[in-house]
Amino acid sequence: MTEPVLDDLRQRIDRLDAILIHTLAERFRQTAKVGDLKAKGGMPALDPDREAQQRARIEALATETGLDPEFARQIHGLIVDRVKENHRKISGEQ
Repeated sequence: MTEPVLDDLRQRIDRLDAILIHTLAERFRQTAKVGDLKAKGGMPALDPDREAQQRARIEALATETGLDPEFARQIHGLIVDRVKENHRKISGEQ
């Protein structure tokens, strides 16, 4: 009885993992477009005000959904660090 339930739960987790990866890929495609626009417009690659707004939004979303806000900030921070690195490359700041 336990085995079918465990298998079902693992399949659900696998589907969620796939959704996360596809979502991250799409997020990076969109942020690359932002980086291109910033570079073409002569805007700085980094936007500290936007980052602060996003951190607050992520914390609120995490709290609202029952996810540990610190964990959410850590994950989001990893993503944002990679985006900033990509924007610097696009703009030639590195």
